[in-house]
Amino acid sequence: MFAFILRRFLSSLVVLGFVVSLTFLLSISQKGGPFEREKLTAAAKAEREKNAELDGPKWWQLARYVKRLLKGDLNVSLRYQNLSVAEVLGQKLPNSLILGGSAFVIAAVGGVSMGFLAAMRKDSALDVTSMFLALAAISIPSFITGPLFVALFGLKLGWLPIGGFGTIAQLIMPSICLALPFLAYVARLTRNSLLDVKSQNYMRTAKAKGLDDATALARHGMKVAILPVVTYLGPMAAYVLTGSFVVESVFNISGLGMVFVNAIQNTDPFLLTGAVVVYSALLVFFNFVVDVMYTFLDKRIQLHA
Repeated sequence: MFAFILRRFLSSLVVLGFVVSLTFLLSISQKGGPFEREKLTAAAKAEREKNAELDGPKWWQLARYVKRLLKGDLNVSLRYQNLSVAEVLGQKLPNSLILGGSAFVIAAVGGVSMGFLAAMRKDSALDVTSMFLALAAISIPSFITGPLFVALFGLKLGWLPIGGFGTIAQLIMPSICLALPFLAYVARLTRNSLLDVKSQNYMRTAKAKGLDDATALARHGMKVAILPVVTYLGPMAAYVLTGSFVVESVFNISGLGMVFVNAIQNTDPFLLTGAVVVYSALLVFFNFVVDVMYTFLDKRIQLHA
């Protein structure tokens, strides 16, 4: 296990280094630099670029940025001039983590439960209806479901606040809106995986011993059927926890998703690369957690260094 962890840690550093380098190089190569809109003289622009460490060849800019990064310094945001990138991300990340965490729980628990019930009642009205709703949830993007939720539950029925962040009531609609497509995918994945497991010999043996379908499936089939779902939960967690620009925009939530898009629009290479560092680190971490969880869910799987 230790050798596996060490190997994954080193390979993760290589992946992160590649992603960060590529993101930084692409961000400083955008047409129109970060100071183009300020109508500066050539001398003033050169001075600003020098102060921001954006002068010289691109490889040299990257080397200076990596040197800072190795010291834990993400440099200063060009958009939020009085704040470092770490301070900007530190202000926005908690909102995205709360929103994404609640969306993750809704998607994982709701999706597995829905998939389990659909598999238990294969070809019934419950199965057909739930899978139709799941397909609709996957097909309809958040920029449509978000305004629909606001119009129906906020403006028409008046059940929930239509914006803001900080109370449980304000969290319900954006969390469900963010979770819906993931919940639907988890439900379909769980259903299909459970149906495959139901035809296995060990499931027939379990039922021959007197267990009913639901108990046999929950006690013996779920451990194997859940593996594809767990694989999907890793990247899903990284995605929902780092925020969604669409959902945050619709519900007026100041999170990491809006920071990421604003950094692109404002040509802010340090803030953009910092946001990518956070997303990539979470993605690598959750994929590692998924690999470790495999060994607990299925003893036949061994981790090799």
